[in-house]
Amino acid sequence: MTLLADKLTKKIDDWRREAKDLLEIGQDKIISEVSVAQIYGGMRGIRALICDTSRVPQDEGLIIRGIRLNELVDKTPEEIFFLLLTGDLPSTEELKQLSFEIKKRKNIPAYVWDVLKSMPKDSHPMAMLGTAILVMQKESVFAEKYETGLKKEDYWKATLEDALNIVAKIPAIAAGIYRLKFNKGDIISPDPEMDWTGDYVHMLGINNSEDFKDLMRLYLVAHCDHEGGNVSALTTQTINSALSDLYYSLSGGFNGLAGPLHGLANQESLKWIIEIIEKFGGTPTHDQLREIVWETLKSGKVIPGYGHAVLRITDPRFEAFLNFGKKHFPNDPVFLTVSRLFEVVPVELKKVEKIKNPWPNVDAASGSLLYYYGLKEFSYYTVVFAVSRSLGLTAQAVVNRAMLFPIIRPKSITTRFVKELVS
Repeated sequence: MTLLADKLTKKIDDWRREAKDLLEIGQDKIISEVSVAQIYGGMRGIRALICDTSRVPQDEGLIIRGIRLNELVDKTPEEIFFLLLTGDLPSTEELKQLSFEIKKRKNIPAYVWDVLKSMPKDSHPMAMLGTAILVMQKESVFAEKYETGLKKEDYWKATLEDALNIVAKIPAIAAGIYRLKFNKGDIISPDPEMDWTGDYVHMLGINNSEDFKDLMRLYLVAHCDHEGGNVSALTTQTINSALSDLYYSLSGGFNGLAGPLHGLANQESLKWIIEIIEKFGGTPTHDQLREIVWETLKSGKVIPGYGHAVLRITDPRFEAFLNFGKKHFPNDPVFLTVSRLFEVVPVELKKVEKIKNPWPNVDAASGSLLYYYGLKEFSYYTVVFAVSRSLGLTAQAVVNRAMLFPIIRPKSITTRFVKELVS
């Protein structure tokens, strides 16, 4: 048994005992009431899920297993994955063993490339990623063991195997999609000696600088998880709660991540910034940006990258990217526009009474940094997001199966019911 599995075995015993005690003494306690506005508003703010991997208080931002993001920006994705799974940062030996487990699972089945190469040339990169994950379902350890009579108490062990296999392979798949989709040359094979981030950068084949590796490391950490109720997390965990394995579940979650209101938002924000620069023939002044802000608002549109479904502060992930850009390329026209927008937009949005959150989210900055290092194909940005989010989505599934959570099955009501209620 690996150190990771051994630690999880001990943790899970405690987690299960704690959950049993909580149910015994508090099963009738009310956590949340549901209003008509919440039902018609996408269930916003309804507390109805358990997610211990991360939480996002509106006045603090992302907290991973009790640790604020700004305290984790110097960590590696491998360390974060261990933290998400167990609740602890790994020791030197634990990290070494987890890294070994990931490295030995990197190789991609040849049929994955056959399927991807046979897809239409104008397929979206996210459609390619979801297809690649789904086509590997035959590799599922969980599905195989379930067919032979896997005990419910051991569902998490087989799910962990699937999680490790997917996390190990997804950088190579994502990099291969980039090279296939955008005609970048032959697919670059994974290097069994490289770490998760370094190998992803290596396989993309566009920029092997240490600075780009540092950015990707930060990016992959910053996007790793975001509670259990966002579209990709809720979709993944709902599918997985039916005991569909992680290949089915993660493919479904990625389909949700591909939406303009979720993972696609960073490319929309960068498109808007590029359009502004083109309009003014360079980095706009503060006055020109004020003009653009009000022109955008008066046209009935929102400011891309500003506002958040949960947060009521500047997104700590935005701050991390802003600090990185200021350190490495403060005068780059695209990044400088991002910086100036941050100085202008919140001030102007505060003047609009109905706007509750005038602050930037992570999407206001992330695309500009990828763009600087040569990753300029906007439609690929959500794939990078997905590579990172695979850490949190798979970790949540392992924990949920360990906790023996049942199938997710909320009750729906009819419009007629609401009419009778309100009248």
